[in-house]
Amino acid sequence: MQIVDAQVHLWGTGLPSNQSHWQVTHFTAEEAIALMDKGGVDAAVIHPPGWDPRSTDMAFKAVRDHPGRFAIMGSLPLDQPGSRARIAGWRQQPGMLGLRYTFLNDPARQWLAAGTIDWLWTEAEKANVPIAMLATDSLADIGRIAERHPGLRLTIDHLGGRGGLTTLKDHAAMTHMPQLVALAKYPNVAVKATGAPGYSAEAYPFPTMQTYLRQIYDAFGPRRVFWGTDISKMPCSWRQCVTMFTEELPWLSEPDKRLVMGDALCAWWGWQRSA
Repeated sequence: MQIVDAQVHLWGTGLPSNQSHWQVTHFTAEEAIALMDKGGVDAAVIHPPGWDPRSTDMAFKAVRDHPGRFAIMGSLPLDQPGSRARIAGWRQQPGMLGLRYTFLNDPARQWLAAGTIDWLWTEAEKANVPIAMLATDSLADIGRIAERHPGLRLTIDHLGGRGGLTTLKDHAAMTHMPQLVALAKYPNVAVKATGAPGYSAEAYPFPTMQTYLRQIYDAFGPRRVFWGTDISKMPCSWRQCVTMFTEELPWLSEPDKRLVMGDALCAWWGWQRSA
């Protein structure tokens, strides 16, 4: 069973602006590999963080230096006219799988709701470029986009919640669940089950969060639910993030574990790790 983490951040310059992340000046590919090997993680998808202007260059270097261990979900500026033309060739970059955005704050949230960035969905659908997003307050808007662009693969980050941008825990952090589950009717919408321990005030194996994982699994199925960590803000080890799924969810069958832990993500984002 291949175990592929749907989201990690690597950086080498300065402290993370998001205080929920490890407040260290660097977390490199080599540091990540050491922890991944210890935790039994085969590969990870890098989401270059905005707080380090060189993080995308670091991600490309990680792909080159560690074949098969890393891929990238990058981003293009949504307010620059030249971005639209770049989408057609986006996946031609080594290791680049797609695009990832945060729509929690304005003006990006307003652009999404008002249709200002409708060109993004159109061009990404044409170019077969998947898009992942953190968009807790915009889930209804995501549904409309999914319906208008059935060929566009959309992925909702962090169980549909705010990830490290909230201090709410357990049930209080999951009040968006009805809106998230409603998106399961669109076959082109998937969910990253990333960072579940970070939403919990409980100790491992985080039983309250298991109930929400079951709801997401029942709605979306194993081919549209992707395990992952966002490890630099987890309250537990990488190994525990793995075993929370592989050992603590009795309702997850062995074939479904293979999908959730890596196979489904690689299929959804088109990552041919053996190539």
